Amino acid sequence: MWLEEFKTNPIEALLTSENNAIIYFTNRDLLSKKEKAIEYIWNLSEPIKILKKQKGDGTWKYPGKKANLFPHHHYSLIETWKKLRILVKRYEFTKEHPNIVKAAEFMFSCQTEEGDIRGMIGNQYATHYTGAMMAVLIRAGYVSDPRIEKGFQWLLSMRQDDKGWTIPILTHNFDKKTIYRLTSENVNPVQPDKSKPFSHNWTDMVLRAFAVHPKYSKSKDARIAGELLKSRFFKNDYYTSYKSAYYWIRFVFWWTNLYTSLDTLSRLGFSINDPDIRLGLEWFVNHQKEDGLWDLTYMPGKSVKENKKSTTERQWLSLNICRMFKRFYDLENNYLI
Repeated sequence: MWLEEFKTNPIEALLTSENNAIIYFTNRDLLSKKEKAIEYIWNLSEPIKILKKQKGDGTWKYPGKKANLFPHHHYSLIETWKKLRILVKRYEFTKEHPNIVKAAEFMFSCQTEEGDIRGMIGNQYATHYTGAMMAVLIRAGYVSDPRIEKGFQWLLSMRQDDKGWTIPILTHNFDKKTIYRLTSENVNPVQPDKSKPFSHNWTDMVLRAFAVHPKYSKSKDARIAGELLKSRFFKNDYYTSYKSAYYWIRFVFWWTNLYTSLDTLSRLGFSINDPDIRLGLEWFVNHQKEDGLWDLTYMPGKSVKENKKSTTERQWLSLNICRMFKRFYDLENNYLI
């Protein structure tokens, strides 16, 4: 039924990909065909190329020149997060692979006694990155690790009064000079002003961890935050960082967009009959291209440059959009049985 939503069947465009992983996952996830064991994907040239550049301590080296920022592991954490995210989310690597264990242990080494993963914005709390990184670690097989539970307890303690999340430092009206000092020096993390409203951008990133956890995905806390998130579709964020509503329709990197939010909400059990969910799904139906795929961005001023990226990237995005649609419909069908 989910394929009937689209003007053009996207399956053909995915099956004619030059990327074997896209063909594999299209057959397995969209057409329910039996495929080889996942180790076949792990041995493809694309992930092997990434793994070859991993250092002995489990990290990847940040490219180019870099300034001396606090803390010393800042750039290693950024690059390791980038690479681990691709290996786990795109190629479905798990801790059954020794390289993933090394990378995961490095990321866990950046977890503080409080429970957050620290270092992406100096010594300041990064609720959004902690949630997004936990989501990748959970998908890699660390769902029962006590360090993950510690992270969830910290995230729950850092909610705003409205039960959503933001980045604590943004809840204060600091000028640029102060923010630079607070994020580049070894100073204590700024505590949040919890009376300020949630941010849909950063609530989305936090909820990714809840969405892939068997217990927390069914929690009342996740449901409340999911309701908040979907209420903000196509609206400006409250805070200045990534404020424009156009970021909802820019599907690059790891930032919040309409796909990431709908993907999370599908995992949290929201229904296709929900008006907000329906609004989001209809946007994808109406903006599918003639070749059956979706562009990487529909954001004014960004579309020409970012959509020049390879067709393969558009296929990866389109595969994930199809997975999300199918998940919503599978959930609806299960309710009807």
